[in-house]
Amino acid sequence: MKDAFNEKKITALTDVALITCVVQRGMADEVIKAARDAGAQGSTVFYARGYGVRERLGLLGVAVDVEKEVVNIVVSTDQANRIFEKMSVAAKMDTPGMGFMYMTHLDKAVTYIPPEVLEKLQPKC
Repeated sequence: MKDAFNEKKITALTDVALITCVVQRGMADEVIKAARDAGAQGSTVFYARGYGVRERLGLLGVAVDVEKEVVNIVVSTDQANRIFEKMSVAAKMDTPGMGFMYMTHLDKAVTYIPPEVLEKLQPKC
C-alpha cells in the first residue's frame, strides 16, 4: 500500500507552536499587526462569545463585551516567545477583562510550502 503522505511530498512541520489570543471584538487587527511585525507569517481569526468572566468583572464596574475575536497563529518555536510577547502587549493583556492568551506546542502541522522556500529551510550538506 502506498503512503499518500510521502507520495504527495507533504512537508510536516514539527518545531512549531500555536498561539491563541482571545480578545474583545475589534482588537484582532491590532494583535495580528503586532504578530506580523514580529515575524509571524499568517493568522486565522474567528468570532466567539464568552461567558463567565463578565458577571464577576461586572461587580468591579468593568463592562466586558461577550463578543470576542479569536486569533490563531502557528509559528516556529524559535519565534514563539517574541511573537507571544508582542501580541500580548497589543492585546492589552495587562488590563482587566481584555482577553486571554495561551501557547501550545504542536506535535505536527502540515501546510503547503513552496519548493523554493523549503529548499532554503533544509540544511546544506
